Amino acid sequence: MQYIDQGSALSNKNVPGRRLQKKNSLFYQQSVLENEEFTQRYQKNVDELQVFKDDPYLEPHKQHFQVRNAKFFELLEQIVKVESSLKEFAKGYEKYGFLISDTGITYKEWAPGAKEVYLTGDFNNWDKMQYSLTSDSFGNWEIFLPRNEDGSYLIPHGSRVKAYIKNANNQYQFRIPAWIRTTWQNEENKLYDGVFYNPENKYEFKHNRPPKPRCLKIYEVHIGMAGIEPRVHTFKEFTQTVLPRVVKLGYNVIQIMAIQEHAYYGSFGYHVTNFFAVSSRFGSPDDLKELIDTAHSHGITVLMDLVHSHASSNVLDGINEWDGTEYQYFHAGGKGKHELWDSKLFDYSKWEVIRFLLSNLSWWMNEYQFDGFRFDGVTSMLYVHHGNGYGFTGGYHEYFNELADIDSLVYLMLANDLIHEIHPNSITIAEDVSGYPTLCRNIKEGGIGFDYRMAMAVPDKWIKLLKEYKDDDWDMGDITHTLTNRRHLEKCICYAESHDQALVGDKTLSMWLFDKEIYSEMSTLQPETLVTFRGMALHKMLRLITFALGGEGYLNFMGNEFGHPEWIDFPREGNGWSYQHARRRWDLADDQLLRYSRLLQFDTEMINLEEKYPWLPTGDQWVTEKHNETKVIIFERGSLLFVFNFHPTQSYEHFKVGTKFESDHKIVLDTDDMRFGGHSRVSPSYDQNFPIIKEEWQGRPNHIQIYLPNRCAIVFKPIE
Repeated sequence: MQYIDQGSALSNKNVPGRRLQKKNSLFYQQSVLENEEFTQRYQKNVDELQVFKDDPYLEPHKQHFQVRNAKFFELLEQIVKVESSLKEFAKGYEKYGFLISDTGITYKEWAPGAKEVYLTGDFNNWDKMQYSLTSDSFGNWEIFLPRNEDGSYLIPHGSRVKAYIKNANNQYQFRIPAWIRTTWQNEENKLYDGVFYNPENKYEFKHNRPPKPRCLKIYEVHIGMAGIEPRVHTFKEFTQTVLPRVVKLGYNVIQIMAIQEHAYYGSFGYHVTNFFAVSSRFGSPDDLKELIDTAHSHGITVLMDLVHSHASSNVLDGINEWDGTEYQYFHAGGKGKHELWDSKLFDYSKWEVIRFLLSNLSWWMNEYQFDGFRFDGVTSMLYVHHGNGYGFTGGYHEYFNELADIDSLVYLMLANDLIHEIHPNSITIAEDVSGYPTLCRNIKEGGIGFDYRMAMAVPDKWIKLLKEYKDDDWDMGDITHTLTNRRHLEKCICYAESHDQALVGDKTLSMWLFDKEIYSEMSTLQPETLVTFRGMALHKMLRLITFALGGEGYLNFMGNEFGHPEWIDFPREGNGWSYQHARRRWDLADDQLLRYSRLLQFDTEMINLEEKYPWLPTGDQWVTEKHNETKVIIFERGSLLFVFNFHPTQSYEHFKVGTKFESDHKIVLDTDDMRFGGHSRVSPSYDQNFPIIKEEWQGRPNHIQIYLPNRCAIVFKPIE
C-alpha cells in the first residue's frame, strides 16, 4: 500500500485573509507548535507514540499514523498562524451570521459561488433587493444595518429573515442563512424561515457544569416523543416530567437526540438542515438552556447527539447548494452524496467547512453548556467507502490502507482536541461499527481523541439470538465473546437495545420476548404464562449482563428500562401522519398492576447497584465459566461476582461457583426477586452468608455453593 502526499490539507484559495506558503514536504522542520505548551499537549514524533508501545501489532502500519498526524499538525499550524488558536478559529459564530452590537446588526455569509446576495424578511416587508451585501475576494458577503433613530434595532426580535441570492447558476433564490440560530416552519408552505433571535431577557445559567462522572450511565432521549400523548412534546415538558424520572432512576448522563434543526421530523434528527439552530418544534433556545441548567442542578451531565458526518440534501431549507454550487460545503459529484442515506457529505479539506463545523461544536458548548457529544455516523467518516458493503473482522489491514479518509480523520482529531480544550472534563463518544483502532486513544498517545465508542455489536447480538435461535441453542461462549470483545485501553459504551432497532419494521426487545402477549398478558392480576415468565426473566438478564460485562459505560434509550412495548414510527404518509407510535407510554410503567412496573423497579436497582459497588471504570473483569450445556455464565467484575443461568428449564442445587474473593459471600441482587416480577426462588437465602470454601474451582482459588434457578441471575458481594 502506498500513501500519496496530496500537499496541504487546505488549498490556499480556501484560507481567508492571507496566502500561506505551501509545504514542499510532508514533514516540515519549523513550526509554530514547537513550544513547551504544545509539547505537553502533543507528541509529534510518530516513533514515540504510546499506542505503538502498548500494541506492537500497530507497528507495520506506522505509515498511516505518519500521514494522518502530519496532516493534523500541518492543518493545526495553519490555523494557529491565521487565527491565533484553534479556539479562536472555532468562534466563527462571532464573525458569520447575525452579529449584534451596540451600534447595529452585521450579517455575514460565506458564499463564494454567489453573484449577488441580499437580506430580506419581515423587517422590510420582504423587499428582495432593498438591502444588498458586498463581497470580498474570499467569497465573504457582508452588510451592516445601523440602529434606528429611536435606538431600536432594524430587525426586531422574532422576525423571519432570509437571504435572497443570485447563485452560481444565475438563478435568484431565497436561502435560510447558513449560520442561523433559530428557525420556524411556515405553516402556509411548510418551508422553514430563518428567525432573528434577540430577546430582551435571555436565559441566564444558574448552575455550574457538574464534575465529570466517575462512569457514564446514559439515559438517551428524544424530546418530541418523550410524552404520553400522540404529538410533539417540548423541552419544558421534558424538564418538568421526564427529567425527574431520570434522576429517580439513577442515571447520571442524558444524551439528547435531534437537537439540530431538521426539516423532516421522521429523520429522527439525523438529516440536519440548520446546524446552529435548535429544533423549533420542541420550543425556544431558552427552553433548551433551562433543561440543561436543570439537569446540571441535579448533577447530571448533558450530551448532544451530534451530526457532522453528513447533512440533509434539502436545498430549500438547508445548506445544500447554498450558493448554487454542489461543492460549497460538500464534495462535488458522487463523492459528495451518501446513497444509502440520501444525504450530502462534507468536504473536510476546506478551510471554511472546517471553520463551520468546529464553530458548531464551540457554539453548542459555549452557548448551551453541553458537556460533550455523541458523534453520529463516524464509520461513514472514517473511510472513503463509508462502510457501505464492507465488513470488518478486526484485522488491522482493514483500517490502515488507502480506503481510510485522512481528511475526515484529521477533522475528528481537531474536533476532539477543540472540545477537550474548551472544557477539559467534556466527553466525546463515537458511533463506529467498524472498530477503528486508536479511535478512543487521546491524540498525544496516537489516537483520534474520543473518550468512548459505542459497543454496537452487543444489541445486534441480542436481536440476532431472539430472531434466529432457540433458547437451547444460545452459545454462552459467543455471548461472552461479544460482550468482552473490545480494544485494550479503548473504552466502550454498552447497551442492550438501540433506538434504531425499535424503528418501524423491527421490534423492541420486549416485543421479541413477549410477542402478542405484550397486549394481553402483562397484568399482574392474570396468571403468568410461559411466554411472560420467559420474557420477564430474559429482559432483566439481558440488560444486567450487558451492563455488567459489556463495557466501561452503559446506555439506555428512554422507555426501554421498563420494556416499552411498541416500535417507533414517526408521522409519515404511510401511516397517515400519525403520532401514535412517536411517544412514550409512561402510564404503563407507573401502573403497579402491570408487569412493566416490575421491570422499571429492576432497572432502578440495577443502576443503583453499580453506584454502590462500582465496576464500570475498572478493567478488572474475569469470566470464569461459559458453559453451553448448563447455559451458565459466571464472571467477576470489580468487587462483585455475577452468576447467570440462561437454561430454559434446568435449575441447579449445590451449584459450585469459583471465586477469587477470600471471604463469605452474600446476595446483593437477584433478577428472580418478586419485586421485579420474579418468583423469589432465591429470596430465602437473602439474609444468609454463603461460606467460602478454600478449594480451587473453575480456575479460581475458592468457591461457594448456591441454588441457581433457571433463567435467573444472581449477584454476590464478598463480606468485608
